[in-house]
Amino acid sequence: MISNQKLKWLIFAGLSLVWGSSFILMKLAMQHLTPTQVGALRMVISALFLLLIGGKKLSKITKRQWRILFFIALAGTFIPTFLFTFAIQHIDSGIVAILNSFTPLNTLLIGYFFFHYIFTKWQIAGIIIGILGTIFLVGSGLSDQTDANYWYALLVLAATIGYAINVNIIKLYLADLDTMSIAVGNFAWVLLPAIVVLYYTGFFQTDFTHLPISGSLLYVAILAILGTAIAMIYFNKLIKISSPVFASSVTYTIPIVALFWGIMDGEHISLWQIVAGAIILLGVYITNR
Repeated sequence: MISNQKLKWLIFAGLSLVWGSSFILMKLAMQHLTPTQVGALRMVISALFLLLIGGKKLSKITKRQWRILFFIALAGTFIPTFLFTFAIQHIDSGIVAILNSFTPLNTLLIGYFFFHYIFTKWQIAGIIIGILGTIFLVGSGLSDQTDANYWYALLVLAATIGYAINVNIIKLYLADLDTMSIAVGNFAWVLLPAIVVLYYTGFFQTDFTHLPISGSLLYVAILAILGTAIAMIYFNKLIKISSPVFASSVTYTIPIVALFWGIMDGEHISLWQIVAGAIILLGVYITNR
């Protein structure tokens, strides 16, 4: 039997790998699909997969929990999914992953001001170090991205606020609901709106026999099943066995994986970006203290 201490690090590492790979998958999928189509299709596939493997869990959700799940589905899933795809259309995927690292800071601030969550000095110190590493990483990456429109970075920052709200609500108000039920209930709310959005993009008139389109669909399917559906189940588990700050700190290690895939895709990484990645990892370690 694996202890919660070991289990949380295993989940942490797995989520870092899976979510760090999700940005390059979004980038590849949008070569032949629009950002709106990728976002909506990601949610539809995720919802159908979760309902298939855990649909029976819906009966365990109370009326009160359904109301809470609606809010986190909107703030933590539906809106951020589209914000990220639109941002990646204008900003390099690795930089988007780096900006996503502001989630722990927003988790700290929202938890403190709205949910009366108490944080230790180690968590605060770890977040500060992680943010410094993130700023360093962004700064070193900007020099190679002169053609990018960084106003779209605001979309990513808005998405991190939604994630932060999501993490705090799950920790405080859904502690009595199992992780599978949370994931299934969450996506049950977004399924119909995502299908409606997908319909109005003209997706169902697409020629799916066209090979490049099929490739994009495969990328979205991998993104939806591994990077969204399964990852959300384990992320909810991580929230329950650790703290909101530690769980959201996975966004500090995601950029390291994303930058690796960027290199494989022909993007450049400098020595300073490697140093920044080391600082980020130090922030994660201190946060866990």
